[in-house]
Amino acid sequence: MIPANTPPALDPLHPLREFIVDMTRLVSQTDSEPELLAQARPLLARLLARADWLPDAYAHAEPGVYRQYLLYCDPLERFSVVSFVWGPGALTPVHDHMVWGLIGVLKGAEVCCEFEPDGPDRVRATTTDHVLRQGMIEAVSPTVGDWHQVRNALSDIDSVSIHVYGANIGSVRRHRVDPSTGRVLDFVSGYSADHLPNLWDRSAAVQAASI
Repeated sequence: MIPANTPPALDPLHPLREFIVDMTRLVSQTDSEPELLAQARPLLARLLARADWLPDAYAHAEPGVYRQYLLYCDPLERFSVVSFVWGPGALTPVHDHMVWGLIGVLKGAEVCCEFEPDGPDRVRATTTDHVLRQGMIEAVSPTVGDWHQVRNALSDIDSVSIHVYGANIGSVRRHRVDPSTGRVLDFVSGYSADHLPNLWDRSAAVQAASI
């Protein structure tokens, strides 16, 4: 075992690994969406309390661009953890998720506008924009509200949010709004990188603990 007081520099991914272990236990105990959303929220809040665990490779995007980096996917695809990075000026299409999810801001701030279905292939805005700042969390799913559009609230730096979804979100067939026609189209988001952070190389911390 690695001592609890191991310096973060020797075990930088510990907060993410701890979150994944706790989420694995949670999804093994229940498949009730209300319970998952309620019990996962404090776990995500703890992960958002500090930002130094997220590797730089999963924390940057170019101006006007947003990136979706897979940090972990459960082997049974019961949940996935993703870092979303919004470059200055970045804006998503209006889109849905089709599964439950929690979205928490790690760095910066995001502006969210919520939408709802308006007929068989249209959506409409339901609220004014609201801002999510560091540490704030909100839920999405077809049962609690699933359509939104998100943009970086800051004009000069990246904003980063951590998302946990009830599926391998990059492989879920979802929906977005075509900005030129307003019609709802299918899409599958995929991910912005083909590699994951190495959660399991704890050799430096283990070696240090034995000295």
